[in-house]
Order: sequence, then C-alpha cells, then structure tokens
Amino acid sequence: MHGHDHLHHSSLPSRREFLRDGLAASAVAAFAPGALAAILRTPLATDIGAPRSRPYLEIAQKAERWLASSAAKTKQGTAWPVNPQKPEAVETDLYSGMQGVVLFYLELYHATRDKTALAAAMAGADHLAGPMPNGSGIDAGLYSGLAGLAYTLEMTHRASGEARFRDAAIRTLNAITESTRPAENGVEWSTSTDIISGSAGTGLFLLWAHEHLGDPAARDMAAKAGFALIERGQPDRGGLKWLVSPQVPRNYPNFSHGTAGVSYFLATLHRATGERKFLDAARAGAAYLEALTTSTPNGGRLVFHSEPGNEQLFYLSWCHGPAGTARLYRRLAEVTGEKGYATRVGELAQAIVDMRVPERSPGFWNNISQCCGNSGVVEFFLDLHRTTKEPRYLEFARRVTADTLQRATAEGAAMKWVQAENRVSPDDLQAQTGLMQGAAGVGIAMLHLDGVLEKRAPFVVLPDNPFTA
Repeated sequence: MHGHDHLHHSSLPSRREFLRDGLAASAVAAFAPGALAAILRTPLATDIGAPRSRPYLEIAQKAERWLASSAAKTKQGTAWPVNPQKPEAVETDLYSGMQGVVLFYLELYHATRDKTALAAAMAGADHLAGPMPNGSGIDAGLYSGLAGLAYTLEMTHRASGEARFRDAAIRTLNAITESTRPAENGVEWSTSTDIISGSAGTGLFLLWAHEHLGDPAARDMAAKAGFALIERGQPDRGGLKWLVSPQVPRNYPNFSHGTAGVSYFLATLHRATGERKFLDAARAGAAYLEALTTSTPNGGRLVFHSEPGNEQLFYLSWCHGPAGTARLYRRLAEVTGEKGYATRVGELAQAIVDMRVPERSPGFWNNISQCCGNSGVVEFFLDLHRTTKEPRYLEFARRVTADTLQRATAEGAAMKWVQAENRVSPDDLQAQTGLMQGAAGVGIAMLHLDGVLEKRAPFVVLPDNPFTA
C-alpha cells in the first residue's frame, strides 16, 4: 500500500520493513512494439473463422516460470517469498503473501487442466494448512489473516477434491469464530472496520462460507458483525461514513479502507438475510459517497483518495479508486433493482477512461498491481464485459493489458514485473510474487482475460467481488 497517504494495517509490520529495503531495478520491456501490436491484433473468440491464439495464457505461463524459480520446498509443502531477492521473507497472507500464488496456480489449472499446476497449488496449500493460531491477537482479516486463508484452502479443496484442504478450511473458520469479541450490538475481531483486515472483509468471507461450506452459524456471525458496524457509522453529509478504526483519524472513503467497502458488506448482508437495517445503512453510505463525488469530462464520476489534504488526489484502481468503489453500486443495483445504482457503475468506469489510464498520473503511478494499478483496472473491465457483454469494456481491458506487458521484465523464458508499490516511494522498486502487488495477481488477470476470449468462467472469484455472472 502507499506510504503515509495509504493506510497499511499494523498486522503486517514485517512486510512493511521488508518493502522499505527496496530492490534497485528498472523494468526492461519484455515485448518489442511489434509483438505488442500483434497481441492487440489477436482476433477475439467471437470472430467468425478466427484462428485460435492464446497470447494471454502464454503470458501467465511466463509469470509461472518466474514464480517457480523462487519456490522453496518446506517440511509441509512449498512456499514462495514475497520478493525472491529475500528468500527468507515468506508471508502467508492473501494481500502480498503466498496465498495469492496458490490461487494463481488454481486458476492456471482451471485454464489448462495441467496437473503440474494443481500439484503446485496443493503443495502451497499444504504449507499453509499448518497449526491454527490461537489466543489473543489473532488476525481474522480477509486480505491480512485467517479469512483469506480459509478461502484459499477451500478453493484448493474445490479444485483438487482432497478432503484435507476442506478440513483445514473448517479448522480455520472455527478459529475465526473462536476469536470474536463482543462489540456494541454485535461482534468484531479488532477495531478495524475495513475490507483488508477488518469486520467488513471477515464478514464477507463468513457469508461466502455460509454459501460454500454450508455453515449457517457463519451467516449469523456475519450479521452480528454487521450490526456492530452500523453502530460504528458516523453521520456526515447526509449519509453515513466509516473510518478504518478509532486509532486512524484520516478518512479513506473508497473500497479497501472505507465507507464504500463497509457499505458493500452491509448491502451483501441484506441480500443474505433480508434484514432492512443493513440495506438502509448501505444506502446511507452510498449517499455519503455521492456528496464526495467529482465529475470527469465525459460523464465519469469518482471519489477522492482521503481527507484531510488529499481531496484533489484521485486513485484509479481497486484500493481507493473507481474499480473498487463500483462494487458497492453493483451490489446495490442487484438488491434494489434501481437503475440509478447501475448507472453509477458505468460512470465510475468512464472516470477511469477519462483519467487516461493507463497513462501515469499522481493517482496511477508505476504500478501494475491488482490493488493499485493496471491489473485491478483490467479485472474491473473484464467483470463489466462479462456482465454487460459490451465489447468496449473488453477492448479497454486489452489496451491496459498491453501496457502491462510493455512494462514487464523478461528473465529468459520467464517474466516478472518490477514496480513501485508505494506512490510516495517511487524509487523503491521490486518484483513481488503475490496477489495484490505481484506476479500472481498479474497472472490471474491474464488468465481471466484468456477466459473471456475462450468463453471460460473464472475460477478464482474473491468473496468481495459481486461480478459473478
């Protein structure tokens, strides 16, 4: 995440120290301009009589070769460091740790039916499925802790059919349940409210677990977390807002750390339970965001990064930009049937185009990740194409993908992406392996693009994604 103007949860201090060390490198284009042009000219699967070509699968396979080069055997299975330049720095979270690599291999297996990809995913999941943490201070977060772990383990079970991964997912779910603590009108796991490490993200996983693991208690616990979040909402500008926690006075209104993410969870809770209070609170969150929106030249709308001080700074991807915030409006359109919410999704997409992505800007810097950069935008536009069937969304995703490929670094037959994770640390350049800031996330985006062209539904759809059609 992004220095002093982007919150990073305190549960990941080792990663923050690790990232400060940096990796002095510069990206070397992995594709000559002619090769990029050829990829962009590749016919779509819908073109009658078009020859079959899968350039995006090939890119994902190049990313896999780089990931494979950093894999290390362990007593339980296989592990991947966040940065292969520091092989001892293995982390197990979903945001930057090895869960993302496991999910990449699962998506690669889904795309190719290559048993070696499934074996790699299973070896990673075996490493993850160690003893569950216990006692106080457990991180139950979706991107930072146990919720993401349980999701990854269950997805490995769904791909492999191996009961040990389902058993490990249920043990992890039980650990989440046991780590709850009372909060006003409900429960919580920490003072954090957000999608990354707080009650909103954990609650979304619990709703996913209710549906996919058949645990009715998980939905009840998610509802209790929702009631506690309603109590934490603060009236502002005709609606409700949520701060990350009482310890963080800065307000990040968008998806990863703020009102858009909490409201999305509450709207999803309403869909699962029918409880009107959740919908009313989600609507109030949307009303607050409406008061913050800025228009772009061609009818787009977006919400600033944070306040105070960053009201004129506009991030453009998943974490603090339209690609994430649109998820709230997609869900509200679904549960209410109101066209205004669906219209807002399109306006948020238009804002990304209007802000000239993938050109670099103060809110869209040297970053190709799922969190902050190109890959998050690609995933959003692929989601829009799958749900609307509009070709313009697919074409924009391909355009941003072309920029992503141009910024790759080739290592023989392998490929990596050297980038600046933090906007405020532009010289801290490194190639990471994980989901939200590394090659696994880029690879999944490539596989999802290949899936659209091959008419294959995605396998990895995270619990915070409403674009499942």
